[in-house]
Amino acid sequence: MDLARTSSFESAVVTIDAALRRGLVTEETLADALRRAIGWRGVPAARRAVAFADGLAESVGESRSRVALQRHGLPAPTLQWEVWDDGEMIGRVDFGWPERGTVAEFDGRIKYGRLLRPGQEPGDAVFDEKLREDRLRAAGLRVVRWGWKDLSDFAGTAARLRNALNA
Repeated sequence: MDLARTSSFESAVVTIDAALRRGLVTEETLADALRRAIGWRGVPAARRAVAFADGLAESVGESRSRVALQRHGLPAPTLQWEVWDDGEMIGRVDFGWPERGTVAEFDGRIKYGRLLRPGQEPGDAVFDEKLREDRLRAAGLRVVRWGWKDLSDFAGTAARLRNALNA
């Protein structure tokens, strides 16, 4: 809670998302901490971060992306949306807007490095991801991707995503 009171909104969200995801805190313990901190400097900022936090965010990149989406006035996505086609799950996407036929993925390099399955090469992971994206598009979804560099200046990514959402 001290971090949420004294750091940037983005830093607070990243930290709270991770703590929720790992089960280190619950919504109830966060609410209790906010009640105990009433009157302390920074509590309104902490309250905003706690309200925005979501343990479904699976990485720092996803948490930072959510903050960027909000800052650019984009609608809140469904996190970790499972996409099904003809009774078969195509995959789970980082961000989904089912009613708008759009999905988005934050791409960090980790999935092409230490998250590789035993015996899997980075090129295999890239190819598998390409096939998965092809299946998402074949199911009628628009796909938007971004990475770490895009989070520094999200305006172009926000415009691409806004176009996809409004298509």
